[in-house]
Amino acid sequence: MTTSPSDPGPPVRGLTYTMATILSVLTILLGYAVLDVADAAPGVLTLTAAPPPAPTETPGTRTLPVVPQPTPSTSVGEPLPPLAGDAEAPTADGVARALRPVVARPALADSALVVRDGQTGEVLFDAGGSELRIPASTTKLLSAAAVGQAFAPDATLQTVVQRGAADDEIVLVAGGDSLINPGKGDPEAVAGRAGLSDLSDQVTAALKKAGVRAVTLRVDESYAYGPGVAPTWDPSFRPSGITGAVAMLGLSSQRATGGRVGPADPVAAVRDLFVRQLERRGIDVTLAPRDTPSVTAPTAPTGTAGTTGTATPATPTTAPTTTTTTPPATGPGSVLGRIVSAPVRDQLALALTDSDNALTEILARQASFRSGGGTTFADTGAWVVSQVAALGLDTTGVVLRDASGLSRENRVRADLLTRILVLGYDGKHAVLRRALDGLPIGGLTGTLDDRFTGADSDAAGRARAKTGTLTGANALAGSVVDDDGRLLVFAGMVAGAGTTEARAALDRFVATLAACGCR
Repeated sequence: MTTSPSDPGPPVRGLTYTMATILSVLTILLGYAVLDVADAAPGVLTLTAAPPPAPTETPGTRTLPVVPQPTPSTSVGEPLPPLAGDAEAPTADGVARALRPVVARPALADSALVVRDGQTGEVLFDAGGSELRIPASTTKLLSAAAVGQAFAPDATLQTVVQRGAADDEIVLVAGGDSLINPGKGDPEAVAGRAGLSDLSDQVTAALKKAGVRAVTLRVDESYAYGPGVAPTWDPSFRPSGITGAVAMLGLSSQRATGGRVGPADPVAAVRDLFVRQLERRGIDVTLAPRDTPSVTAPTAPTGTAGTTGTATPATPTTAPTTTTTTPPATGPGSVLGRIVSAPVRDQLALALTDSDNALTEILARQASFRSGGGTTFADTGAWVVSQVAALGLDTTGVVLRDASGLSRENRVRADLLTRILVLGYDGKHAVLRRALDGLPIGGLTGTLDDRFTGADSDAAGRARAKTGTLTGANALAGSVVDDDGRLLVFAGMVAGAGTTEARAALDRFVATLAACGCR
């Protein structure tokens, strides 16, 4: 083919590639600059200021609840305001103004609402706080305060197996731990810290060392023995999984939480699994007839804990559950195996997080027993009230027929709930303080994981509260850090409204406090 002098001829391939590369680089740089300016990509041209640092906690006079940074999937905006203990407190007038449209809601027509400054205890708002009302599950706040009086901060619960009167008899002693792992214990867990298979390993090794291959097993249930369900509870509560049966021995895998139904006889469930584990390890087991212990009556007048608020523990009937009695090294009563629970304070926190009714009753009952109180539900409830009174709080008219709040016969004041919360953050009551750390976090954990969303998201991630729900009675009590970093405590008790409406109104009540400097 011929070409004229004016024909440029075929393109030069190397030059084409070079030009294409240069143009691509220029296009990328220009696009990145645009994204940089628009804050869609990091760079020196970004116009939006860097986000503030993660919140910090600066303790003031009182210890503040640790509120974790929420995950991006929650509705709360990041980051949360700093938890500064010395932030300026709201005024009563400011709180009243902020809450005016909230308390006008029809759902709060029959309610009691109280707000206090978490640092000073000063009342910032009180509408019906002195009225006696059904507390529902907020009863657990009183129980946590009482249990903290009977147990040391590091107290644990032990489950032991002892030699019986005969060489071939062993005794499984129920020691108050209802959270035993059916397998090996998990040293990092609260539910499942002690492992039943670990106990089986210890007992098997001790028996084989003594040349014993066949035993009779008896269960000692004398420690804090009492009825499994309360006479004031709705009969459907245990079969429907609202609560488990109350017993001083149980498996973590059989907790009645989240609607899961637990066994009617938790002690028998542990015993039977223990037998199977021993038999798999080469020990033949025969069950002795089961003894039914007597229910313990109070051995000290109610309310005799003293002005210091410290109850003196009575000596439990079973030696291995105490730290003051040393069992014999050999013969009857000698220990063949022992497992130890998570600290009671951590179990209390778990009970509040999950609103675990049976666990709360189990801890309160044995606290009452150790302090000389009775072990019926009514006796335990009366003991709880006496211990709250021993802390210097006014319990006039307060009635508890149980420790968990399932009884509709319970009566508590919203004002008392806020007083207990203030006390819990004063840094002087270690078990109660740890229990309050277990309160569900708005929008994140426990019974509040699906609340404080949408318009109420101001309280998500920075409100901790105990919920309470019975038919026709709803409650919410806890703490919230406001926009200025000030800790406030609150209690709301509602009657006569539907559960959905009452919860929505109580959530708005707390969200308003969270978003309010209120001065």
